[in-house]
Amino acid sequence: MFDLNRLLRPRSIAVLGSGWAENVIVQCHKMGFSGPVWPVHPTRDRVGGVPAFRALADLPAPPDATFVGVNRHATVQVVRELATMGAGGAICFASGWEEAGEAGLQADLVVAAGEMPVLGPNCYGVINYLDGALLWPDQHGGWRVERGVALLSQSSNIVINLTMQARGLPVAYVACLGNAAQVGLAELAGALLADDRVTALGMYVEGIDDAPALARLAAEAALAGKGIVCLKSGKTELSRVAAASHTASLAGEAAVSSAFLRKAGIAEVATLPELLETLKIFHAHGRGLGVRLCSLSCSGGEAGLVADLGLAAGVDFPPPSQAQRTRLGEILGPIVTIANPLDYHTFIWGDGPRTTDVFTTMLEGYDAGMFIIDPPRPDRCDPSSFQPALDAIVAAARATGKPAFPVASLPENFDEALAERMMAQGVVPLMGLEVALVAIRAAQDVMGSVPEVPLAARPPREVPILSEAAAKDLLRSAGVPVPEGVTAMTLAEVAVLSRRLTAPLVLKGLGFAHKTEAGAVRLNLNTLDGQADMPGAAGYLVEEMASGAVAEVLVGLRRDPVYGVSLTLGMGGVTAELLADTVTLVLPVSRTDVLGALRRLRLFALLDGYRGRTRADLAGFADLVLRLCDLMGDASIEEIELNPVLLRAQGAVAVDALIRKG
Repeated sequence: MFDLNRLLRPRSIAVLGSGWAENVIVQCHKMGFSGPVWPVHPTRDRVGGVPAFRALADLPAPPDATFVGVNRHATVQVVRELATMGAGGAICFASGWEEAGEAGLQADLVVAAGEMPVLGPNCYGVINYLDGALLWPDQHGGWRVERGVALLSQSSNIVINLTMQARGLPVAYVACLGNAAQVGLAELAGALLADDRVTALGMYVEGIDDAPALARLAAEAALAGKGIVCLKSGKTELSRVAAASHTASLAGEAAVSSAFLRKAGIAEVATLPELLETLKIFHAHGRGLGVRLCSLSCSGGEAGLVADLGLAAGVDFPPPSQAQRTRLGEILGPIVTIANPLDYHTFIWGDGPRTTDVFTTMLEGYDAGMFIIDPPRPDRCDPSSFQPALDAIVAAARATGKPAFPVASLPENFDEALAERMMAQGVVPLMGLEVALVAIRAAQDVMGSVPEVPLAARPPREVPILSEAAAKDLLRSAGVPVPEGVTAMTLAEVAVLSRRLTAPLVLKGLGFAHKTEAGAVRLNLNTLDGQADMPGAAGYLVEEMASGAVAEVLVGLRRDPVYGVSLTLGMGGVTAELLADTVTLVLPVSRTDVLGALRRLRLFALLDGYRGRTRADLAGFADLVLRLCDLMGDASIEEIELNPVLLRAQGAVAVDALIRKG
């Protein structure tokens, strides 16, 4: 671990290079940095209007932070000199390192830095809006703040765009990782969150280098009440074992990374507006947003839209209590239907006290409230008639102590100045109805979650697939129910052995990853007499056919090179990939986790007695899954897939198994 305090919160800054480096000086002056900024250039007398030093050795003191804007080969020498003189850290701006095939040069940079922290290389830099310290070679849209959120990005352009937001979100830090040769994602994130003036963290992430470290950081942030929200890009399916198992294609990188973030208690969003709006909620209200939400608007159309979009976003609007119905009816009169979402009509429009009474009465029965309001644009209209409603939202929030969100149905209908005024009063305006609902759900998703650390990851490796017979022997030894069966190399031999089994029987050819597609499965056989050989079979397995199935499900566990071990549960059988109805978790998991995951399946009702069907033994199935999780404690096992597992009214049995074990 490196001490990043001097680099992130410097009292002195050195700048090497010209062009981009000169911009760093300009940005520091524009932001009012109070410490010295020392340009270092071998030939120029002034850089950015500031007298320059010829060499680092000429500086009056070791700089706390240095922007190294020279070419990649010179960067290594500069970093070595900075480390030797006791500098606090460096931003390495130059590109052309590991991303361009110069892995050796990047390793040299790490050696040169020693105990001095460096961000990058190929790194845009850091902005500290709290202290006005910028090691940043470009324009940005931020301003000085006393407290705010931190933005951490693996893309410089993305985070530049985020600084241009006009949503009233106070940003305390902007930081880029670049190639992260030395300081990684979790370490930089932890250093930002360690500042008491930072309220929450937003991350744009392309890859996670150390999942356990990030999970531990998230746990520390949760204890401090600080929310983390992540936009994870690059969610392509892992192809490493896709040809061997359904699990690989059904639970690609997207599903596993989402499962990890959920386990770590990190809110996940899919777009940049959702990232910003979720951060606003975390900034003002911390990590715990309750799930009981109300919505108020003066239009039936808006109320209906909220209900429809809320359903799509997974946000619940429970009905008001009888006491609320009575009081709201007294204020609004008999024409208004008291419901949630509530259309309070326009009878009270402009009446501040009555509007406050309605808003407060509704909000006090819920964890949080949405107040749909689109003030007219101030450049062409007079928005003054909307002020009583805006004041009533603030008053309701203060009276109840509950989060109250003014929500503009269109993001442009809340201008930046108004957003900043509302934020200053402790009320978070959310911009865009659909985005607002997604942000609220993202904040709700971490409510009450206890972040957990995943199992240690290891590099992927190619290992052989066990025969189904060997796989089932392993499962049987672990207490996983499998059908009675016999195996032999030839059809004649297995026919003799099968006489002790009870028909109907299943004949399978061994040596195929997907037997059904290869025509290597024959069902409902009373005898093996007259059966033809299966070309390409590496032996034969005959089993008693399992019966009494309520449903067929899939269970897959596989080692992940980033997140440890993933568990995929879903509707199974030959239509598993067609249905694509799965949920992915990251180990370790509990019985509660397994049962909760099953309930998230779209077709869960088929397991739970839909329309009078027999209910599946979900508790017995959970026991089976946990035995498989224990089996993954054997480091030689790379993957387990059971498809299908037949769920019965009592118990479950794995009728097909694929295990990769080295």
